Amino acid sequence: MTRYNVLVTGGSGFIASHCIIQLLAAGHTVRATIRSLDKQASIQSVLRDAGAARLDNLSFVATDLLEDDGWAQAMVDIDYVLHVASPVHPGHVDNENDVIRPAREGTLHVLRAARDAAVKRVVLTSAFHAVSWGHPHSDHVFTEADWTILDGPGVDAYGKSKTIAERAAWDFVAQEGRGMELTTILPVAVIGMVMGREISGSNHVIQRLLNGTMPAVPNIYFPVVDAGDVASAHIAAMDNPAAAGQRFLLSNGPAISMRDIAGILKTELGVAASRVPTHAIPNFVLRLVGMFRPEIKAIVPDLGYAKKTSNDKARRVLGWVPHSSRDAIITAARSMVSKGLAEPPA
Repeated sequence: MTRYNVLVTGGSGFIASHCIIQLLAAGHTVRATIRSLDKQASIQSVLRDAGAARLDNLSFVATDLLEDDGWAQAMVDIDYVLHVASPVHPGHVDNENDVIRPAREGTLHVLRAARDAAVKRVVLTSAFHAVSWGHPHSDHVFTEADWTILDGPGVDAYGKSKTIAERAAWDFVAQEGRGMELTTILPVAVIGMVMGREISGSNHVIQRLLNGTMPAVPNIYFPVVDAGDVASAHIAAMDNPAAAGQRFLLSNGPAISMRDIAGILKTELGVAASRVPTHAIPNFVLRLVGMFRPEIKAIVPDLGYAKKTSNDKARRVLGWVPHSSRDAIITAARSMVSKGLAEPPA
């Protein structure tokens, strides 16, 4: 197998950490961007605890998504870039530009530097938020051909940020890329093994069920995907000729309900899941609460609605075979329990 020099942006992040572990295991040399080099030792410790090997093939460089400084240095002798870094703020935020601006401008900083350094391909982590938000409820099966409708119902700042940033990336490569290739990865809700003591993204749902801070289960469905599988798709897309210029939607099957997630935790974790709720919150209660709480209002439009997705393209082109939703949920939960992260907050 050919070994490459790979830059991973946002090296302290959840998905990025999974990417780094798999890249190192495959024998690649990895350079990771972080905002401060003071974090090097702690990140290495987290990766080592998660089973990372060949850490001597990992180095770090300090960059900021909103600054040009550091990106040229980061790209020296790099073959491929996995641009994973982006602010993650689903739900209500006071100022949308606090999320949209760094996502779009950060993506363009990375793409310009990669182009100028003659990087072969950038694999960009977009999201299902750039695909399925703002659409009316229907039996439509979402694929890579779909785009979020920015002014549609239920579109939050995070959904706008991922959509705007990805569209800006495609426009840049088409107009100014000078032959550099782009591939985008569109994962649904990412759940999986916790890195260090940080809980990221959809893992918060698992934690809140385990620690009892979610007193009852809302009537919500969402498709999930394992974090390790998201990382493997990034790496598979890195040098596959057929992946150039393509989007890949990553999901591992039908959307799963919060009630079913709670049931899986109860069945598989025993006493560790003793605080997981078993009764449901009626829809009318959430609609009422949503009138006063923006974070609840954001989920009201999708109560009882299960979005359908297809992962056929990723399977067919990348040879990608994901773990089941059940496996992803159990992996996430057991890693939290083992680290003492499933206890009630003090």
